[in-house]
Amino acid sequence: MAEILLQDGETLEAALRRFKRKVQQEDIIKEIKKHSFYLKPGEKKRVKQALARKRNRKKRRGDME
Repeated sequence: MAEILLQDGETLEAALRRFKRKVQQEDIIKEIKKHSFYLKPGEKKRVKQALARKRNRKKRRGDME
């Protein structure tokens, strides 16, 4: 769970920026989206394979340049 303490003299906007950065670093949003609905095992496998294909295409595209 992401938690920050408000420092002396720190504005609320700065604290909110720090909180957002911490949430992003800890991949909390990604986990919430992942568990927000049920995927059948077959669907989960297809999604995983699609992401792997996408990663490989991106990797090959970077190697060519």
